[in-house]
Amino acid sequence: MAVPYPDITGALVAGGRAARMGGVPKGMLRLEGRPVLARSLDLFGKLFGASLLVVNDPSAYQGFEVDQLADLHPGRGAPGGLHAALTASRTPWVFAAGCDMPFLSAAGIALMATRRAGSLAVVPRWAGRFEPLHALWSREALPALERALTEGDLSMQRLVELVGAAVVEADEWRGVDPDGRAFLNANTPDEAARLGLSS
Repeated sequence: MAVPYPDITGALVAGGRAARMGGVPKGMLRLEGRPVLARSLDLFGKLFGASLLVVNDPSAYQGFEVDQLADLHPGRGAPGGLHAALTASRTPWVFAAGCDMPFLSAAGIALMATRRAGSLAVVPRWAGRFEPLHALWSREALPALERALTEGDLSMQRLVELVGAAVVEADEWRGVDPDGRAFLNANTPDEAARLGLSS
């Protein structure tokens, strides 16, 4: 089956220890009876040419039909996960998302995909903050990311600025996702419960 974005790899970043979740792998939280990870991979299969899972404990996600890889810069959080995904990707673009985001937006991805020309990344801005883990990243951003990881600590917010990302502002994003549900994630049991997630 042809997909609309064969030049994009969908990458889920699942490198954290989920300490605030009591050690439960966040991608294994369930929504309507299915793991969030499985739901995201289903969406990726409909949209993208390939899928990746960045995870430092492969035992947490056994049984999923997806290429798994570990950070090349361990302990660097989401920037390290993004770096691993971009390095491993065989497509020129990567859609990066957290493994604990149950409401990824296909319409939002389509909107961002139209903004790629001439950009190293396309990132939404919601409630005044960039959303770099519901964003498109070019493999051409790798040199800047590698330099930043080598030189010191790097936040995802700073990386967005560093590569001069094209920004989809909140007013436009509301046209495809009025409440910003795509950006919701769960870091604690209370947050998971509010999103309707169960372990």
